[in-house]
Amino acid sequence: MYFTDRGIEELVERRGEEQVSVEWLGERLRDFVDLFPEFETPIERFATWLARLDDPDDE
Repeated sequence: MYFTDRGIEELVERRGEEQVSVEWLGERLRDFVDLFPEFETPIERFATWLARLDDPDDE
């Protein structure tokens, strides 16, 4: 188990029943980077990974 699993588990427990749009998620990621600019690179990598999940050229 990674340390990040705790945060992921909390997210699922607290908001697991909610449905959100990709637009909403993008805005929350921007808000997070505005508050914590040192995480800009990991957030960019995460967003790119999510964007390309179904792209067969990126496998």
